[in-house]
Amino acid sequence: MKRLVAGSALLLLTLSAQQLFAADVVRLGNLKFAHYGAVSYMKEICGKYNLKVEERVFPKGIDIIPAIIAGEIDIAASAADAAIAGRASGAPVYVVAGFAKGGARIVAQAGSSIKSLKDLKGKKVGVARGGAQELLLLAELEKAGLTWSDKPGKDVLIAYMAFADLNQALAAKHIDAMCQSEPQSSQAINKKFGVEIMKPYDTPMGEPVRALVMTEKMYKEKRDVAERVMTCFVEATALFRKDMNLAEKYVRENMFKGQITTDDFRDAMDNAQFTYDISVEHIDITTKLMQKYGVGRMAKPPIAADWVKLDLLKKAKTTLKVK
Repeated sequence: MKRLVAGSALLLLTLSAQQLFAADVVRLGNLKFAHYGAVSYMKEICGKYNLKVEERVFPKGIDIIPAIIAGEIDIAASAADAAIAGRASGAPVYVVAGFAKGGARIVAQAGSSIKSLKDLKGKKVGVARGGAQELLLLAELEKAGLTWSDKPGKDVLIAYMAFADLNQALAAKHIDAMCQSEPQSSQAINKKFGVEIMKPYDTPMGEPVRALVMTEKMYKEKRDVAERVMTCFVEATALFRKDMNLAEKYVRENMFKGQITTDDFRDAMDNAQFTYDISVEHIDITTKLMQKYGVGRMAKPPIAADWVKLDLLKKAKTTLKVK
C-alpha cells in the first residue's frame, strides 16, 4: 500500500513538473513571401523561450482575419492595410512590431509597349485585393493621373486575383501588368516574361511596412508569453539581418521547397529588408490612404494611436541589445 501511495505521489509530481515546464503554444498566421521569412523562422528557435510556434500559411493577409476573430490565431504577419481592415472589422488585434519593408514591384509583360505608369492607360493590371500591393498600385495610378476600376470604362482595368495566380496570368498574357510581391515579381523578371516598371514607393505611403499583429487576449492576459514571443521575433529577425546566407537557405529550402533560385531570393531582398520597426505615423498614413481609395471598405477606420502598441518591442530590443 505504501508503495502504491508513493508511486502515485511520484506520478503526480512528474505530471506537475511536465505541466509546469510544458512549452506555451503560440499559433502563427503567416504568408509565403521572401520577406516574411524571419517570422517563419521563429518556430525554429522558439524552444529556448519555452514556446512552441505552430505556423499556418494563408493565401493573403486579409484571409487571416477570420481565423483571428474565431480565436484560432495568436500572432500574425500581415501587410499593414490588411491589419487595419481587420481591426476595422472587429478583429481584436494590436500592431506590436514591423517585420519587413518594401517587397513590391509593378511589372509589365516583357516585350510590351509599357515603359511607365502612364502607359498603363487602356491596359489590364492584376493585383491581389487587400494587400499592400493594391494600395501601392492605386496611389501610383492616381499620381500618374489615371482612373481605374475593376469594370470597363476607366483608364485602367483592375483584375483582382490571388498572389499565386498573378505570375501565371502575366506569363499567359491574360494581363498586361501586375503589382506583385517578392519573390514572385523577381521570378517574373528572371524568367523573362516580365520587366520592372517601377518600385512603387514614391507616394505618401513610402515603402510599405508589414505589421506583426498580436491578439488583445495575448497582449493583455498572457503578458509573459507575449514578452517571450516578442523576444523570439526580435532574435529571429536579428539573425536574418546579420546572416543573409541563413535567410536565403531557410526561405528557399523551408518556405519555398526549392521553387525559387538564389537569384530570385537575392533580387527579392534587394527590394525588401527585414526590420523590427513600425510607427504610429505609418499606420495612420496607410489608414488615410485606404479610406481615400476605398480599400478595405471600412465603415469606421481605426485610430492608429489606439491600437499600435510598441512597448513589447522596445523591451525585447533592449533585452537583446539590438537597434
